[in-house]
Amino acid sequence: ARIQGTVVVRVVVDKEGSVSNIQLISGHPLLAPAAIEAVREWKYKPYLLNGAAVEVETQVLVNFRLSP
Repeated sequence: ARIQGTVVVRVVVDKEGSVSNIQLISGHPLLAPAAIEAVREWKYKPYLLNGAAVEVETQVLVNFRLSP
């Protein structure tokens, strides 16, 4: 469809660094499913608070750009 743009999602990263919850915030409706599926596969380094891994919530931007 030759669509480009940015999809913004809110994610929860659990204590093991896995994405456990994804919510669409904004972005083109045709790009959102691909962004969500991609982010679902990502693995993060666990966030440490006072030396202990904790669950965190953050926003992720996924950029879709057409190649020239």
